[in-house]
Amino acid sequence: MKLKHFNIACLCLLALSLTAFAQQAQRPLITEDVDTVKPGAMRVDFGFDFIQHREFGLSGLQGDLTRVGVVSLTFGLSPNVEFEIGGVIQNYLSVNRQARPAPFPLRLSTGTNSTHDTGDFYLATKFKLRRESKRTPAFGFRFGAEMPNSNQERGIGVNQTNFFATVLTGKHFGKKLYVYGNLGLGILTAPLDRFSQNDVLLYGLAATYGVNESLTLVGEINGRRSTRGIAPRGTESDGAARFGARIKAGGLLWDVAGIRGLSNFSERSGVTFGITYQADVFSPINK
Repeated sequence: MKLKHFNIACLCLLALSLTAFAQQAQRPLITEDVDTVKPGAMRVDFGFDFIQHREFGLSGLQGDLTRVGVVSLTFGLSPNVEFEIGGVIQNYLSVNRQARPAPFPLRLSTGTNSTHDTGDFYLATKFKLRRESKRTPAFGFRFGAEMPNSNQERGIGVNQTNFFATVLTGKHFGKKLYVYGNLGLGILTAPLDRFSQNDVLLYGLAATYGVNESLTLVGEINGRRSTRGIAPRGTESDGAARFGARIKAGGLLWDVAGIRGLSNFSERSGVTFGITYQADVFSPINK
């Protein structure tokens, strides 16, 4: 336990040690922008989520979830390519009830009605394929994989390897409004069924509006839709709407957003907040 707390503290100190101001931000939205991090730069997103009334399809648990350390590191490899690694350092679930029986024994915290676990981290690469013009939007492509870092017996994660790929598009309307979206495919391994998967539709529609140089309003609808009539446990449809703001202050980019679930297995409501930094960390190879 002490080692986990030490790792969390080290990652927080790493984030706070960066001083360069972020030129591009993703948080607090999940929908991917077409633009990529500039070559040689690293963007750090670090945040916290407080989620109410969330149901976990695989374990059947239902409760209030706290995500500590929603982190991502994004590296600009070239003018149109970036690489990203991210995930949740620790999930804490306060269990309200067992919505349906778990298909395997659960290991909850001794003497408490709660559980905690590391999140499943992901690796992803994004390509910007076409720049925006006056009449046509920009286009890009992103693909990646989610790794099995969680322990399904903890009742939060599914501990499976999943694949995702999405087409990205974005268009500015005037100097203040920017609308962008994602559409793609997710291949989710069915945790309980051998040689089985659920192909889900991935979607996202987001908009940002720059009120002034310091304040930007943001909003989105983002999620996944199962293509099977009865989804395998742990691969159910999920989605949420987020509305909030980004604020430039003190040389940092702060964000906050409210969350509203869109499906039966989504959270009822929640809030997220975090910070974003970007700094030049290496010199890209120029041929």
